[in-house]
Amino acid sequence: MCGFLAEFSFENQACIDLETFENILALSKHRGPDNTSVSKNTNFQLGFNRLAILDISENGNQPKVSPSGRYHMVFNGEIYNFKQLSESYQLNNLNSTSDTEVISHLLDKVGIQKTISLLNGMFAITIIDTQNKLCFLSRDFAGIKPLFYGINENGIVAASQFNQVYKHPWFKNILKLRADTVKEYFGFGYMQAPNTIYHDIYQVNPGELIQIDTFGNLTKTQLVSFKKNNIDTSNSSKVNLEDTLTDAVKRQLISDVSVATFLSGGIDSPLISAYAKKAKPDIEAFTIKVNDPTLNESDIAKSYAEVLQLQQIIVSVEDSDILNSIDNHFYAYTEPFGDYSSIPTYVITREAKSKHTVMLSGDGGDELFYGYPRMRDVLNKRFWFKMPFPIRKLIAKVTNTLGITKTWAPYFKTFDAFVTNKHLHLSQAILDKAFPKVGFSKDMQQLYQFKNTSRKQLLQQLRWNEFYAHMQRILIKVDRASMQHSLEVRVPFLDKKSIEKAWELTSDLKDKTDLKKPLKELLNNEIPESIINTKKMGFSVPLHDWLHTTLKTDVHAHVFDKPFYGESIINVPVLQQYVKDFYDKKHHNSWGVWHIYAWQKWAAIHV
Repeated sequence: MCGFLAEFSFENQACIDLETFENILALSKHRGPDNTSVSKNTNFQLGFNRLAILDISENGNQPKVSPSGRYHMVFNGEIYNFKQLSESYQLNNLNSTSDTEVISHLLDKVGIQKTISLLNGMFAITIIDTQNKLCFLSRDFAGIKPLFYGINENGIVAASQFNQVYKHPWFKNILKLRADTVKEYFGFGYMQAPNTIYHDIYQVNPGELIQIDTFGNLTKTQLVSFKKNNIDTSNSSKVNLEDTLTDAVKRQLISDVSVATFLSGGIDSPLISAYAKKAKPDIEAFTIKVNDPTLNESDIAKSYAEVLQLQQIIVSVEDSDILNSIDNHFYAYTEPFGDYSSIPTYVITREAKSKHTVMLSGDGGDELFYGYPRMRDVLNKRFWFKMPFPIRKLIAKVTNTLGITKTWAPYFKTFDAFVTNKHLHLSQAILDKAFPKVGFSKDMQQLYQFKNTSRKQLLQQLRWNEFYAHMQRILIKVDRASMQHSLEVRVPFLDKKSIEKAWELTSDLKDKTDLKKPLKELLNNEIPESIINTKKMGFSVPLHDWLHTTLKTDVHAHVFDKPFYGESIINVPVLQQYVKDFYDKKHHNSWGVWHIYAWQKWAAIHV
């Protein structure tokens, strides 16, 4: 896990000077504190900050050049099947035992597209083909690792961090906000790939390979994607889910530095920890303890650890420590990010880094195995949208008044709008007032297009949406927080084989106990059902109280007293009034207020 910066200049353009390049590269030093190296060529330069995980010697340093000298590359992430690939393709004369070495040899042997398709891991890669004068960008199939790029008449800049692109000399003086993606930030709380809030700066989509030539021509190829519709399980593999996840955990335990697991009181991380224990008996489990009994899962996690005979580290975190970490945590997010659970995530990963360099997490379980109650709610209310809008509104008004129903679903004009609303933290009405005559981007709209067909088919569409939309926000949160502390977080549920197996499993969620049913059954094989906690708690914070007390002064200072970033494209008084109404107790949407506050904090710190 590392950070990189790459420049690829177009015809008759020069790369920036080395000193400036190194200064921008240094912005991601926390992602890779163990070594920094830069290589420069006629029309490109590559810089790398390394967090040494596999082959921690200097032989594992980057940038890396393929044996033929044709391909120059920088690579952030981990490839879990690199040993198998080395054996399958009989790669000889390897100079290191790192996964990067295997990639560089594969490039010569099978080419770029096939190499990327073969990889099972989390990765962001920039490759320069010096023979054909081409630049390639690619990102893992789940979107775990970030890859930003900017493109204009000078060339292309690719980097692990958003600020390494928008602060680059080719872009910093010509930044122009995109109203549609800024609107999306205020609604959803993050920037959805392939877009960013700036024109000409983008993100590589999960599973995508991008090719750019020296004339600026860009070609995109989707190498890996998971189906949204028409799931056919007739050809499902005979390998069961338990074996699939067990193998994924084994692969992700390979490391030349210390590895541990996160252990909460839920379903996902205990299952990963159980399989990790079998593969590595001395592995430690890491648990956070907080004062608030409604949020503290440490006692449940402790009972899990005892049953699994896990060595457990329980770290107590005081409310004051979390509060005092808020300002520092904003420095980890060099892009606008509005999910306030980033605060405890920042604290958890900081504490974990004091003991270990690599952690296994349970992220991805909810998205792959139907873990969100909102999915079932959508299924149960889809019938309303079989009726014309005026009729369902009238019926709902009567049934709500009589107490037969209690729902706002019929009042949404379209089924897509109903589902979208479940992911918004500022209402569509507020967003439309703040951004008049501006819709969401085409890419975001496509993510929230559904066919209200059979229950199973619709559920598959909802899972696809959770995977390619909501889960991306979760991955951003964890990556930025953990890498601020030079901590690598691996995600066994998002192993390629795990995702493929999960995609074979369907459900109709007719019963609320069906949420994550396959994972609950597997955990029951490891832990007595009587002590399994099925109530989702999570490590959260009392945001509503904090906004009304400790944070109130800072919120007012940033929202009302400082210039509002992007005021030329935002109806700022609408957002300011929304915050004022919160403090006047006209609404209680603390999450929406946080989106507004976090935007201003990001601008004050990073722009």
